[in-house]
Amino acid sequence: MSTNNYGLIMAGGVGSRFWPMSTPQKPKQFLDVLGIGKSLLRLTFERMQKSVPTEHIYILTNTSYRELVKEQLPELSFEQILCEPMRKNTAPCIAYAAAKIHASNPEATLIVSPSDHLIVNEKRFQEIISTAISVANDNKHLVTLGIEPSRPDTGYGYIEFDLSSGVQKGQATDVIQFREKPNVETAQQFLDAKNFYWNAGIFVWRADVILDALHKFQPMLHEIFMTDISAYGTTKETDFLYQAFDQCEDISIDFAVMEHAKNVSVVLSDFDWSDLGTWGSLTEHLPKDNEANSIIGDNVFAFDSSNCLVNVPKDKLVLLDGLNDYIVVESEQMLMILKSTNEQQLKNYLKVIETNRPEYFQK
Repeated sequence: MSTNNYGLIMAGGVGSRFWPMSTPQKPKQFLDVLGIGKSLLRLTFERMQKSVPTEHIYILTNTSYRELVKEQLPELSFEQILCEPMRKNTAPCIAYAAAKIHASNPEATLIVSPSDHLIVNEKRFQEIISTAISVANDNKHLVTLGIEPSRPDTGYGYIEFDLSSGVQKGQATDVIQFREKPNVETAQQFLDAKNFYWNAGIFVWRADVILDALHKFQPMLHEIFMTDISAYGTTKETDFLYQAFDQCEDISIDFAVMEHAKNVSVVLSDFDWSDLGTWGSLTEHLPKDNEANSIIGDNVFAFDSSNCLVNVPKDKLVLLDGLNDYIVVESEQMLMILKSTNEQQLKNYLKVIETNRPEYFQK
């Protein structure tokens, strides 16, 4: 691996859709949702180590999660945990990290990844990342990874490319445009056309190339993090960041740069991927019993129950009877028994609960 490779793992989100395990105090990326003894952050870090020297891996997170990151990734120094003092979406934290790393290594290539995605075929993932790095360096392109859609999903943005170019899976091609999250009918049209892939939110680019793009499309954001690069790595950095993030617009890197830039490529990716956006998406990656129940917990007895997802503490003795298509999750004095078909209503339910029991949602 090149010593110019740097990894940026974004780990500042709250992950409310994985309640009650995911809370503001300990969001989804810090949880062992697969029941394998490793958090999603830990899995992402170990995957990143295959492409990036450990000393070049940085975690972009909120100040409140600094100690939690260090606890789960003791290999990293506190200097590698870049803390945003307030949540302003992905563009500001990427601008900060790119400016900081570029100041110390102008030849740096950045691999940017969310911390809470599941990637099963890691060997293929490394091959895809290697291709993306080559395209980012040789062509000075902003590279994104696209995932072949398996269903007309309305929860993802889509990437359009030219299918007539003959591009194959594992190869890179120019992006025609990014398309916002569609309705069901449009999503089906994308699926049928076969030249639309899901936007996985995993990017590869040279630090100088993304900074140039920020300068062109988000000049104020570029100026905020490039005006005083001498503060990086010094005792001034914390105060500088409070002032910088306070001035930043809340904006994603997709809206800020990717939808405007012309030098954008997509690598058509075919590794097994999930953003684990919901409890339901997790069931696709868990073993199932004869009744299609996915159970995490050593002492769960399910009778006349099918198609359920159960995640309870290992020492909890649980009896289920007559449940079909339910999600049952217990965590830290909180229990959820939710009909699987109502999972999209979870955020609405939580708003009602937070209004009546705010103490369970305090950060």
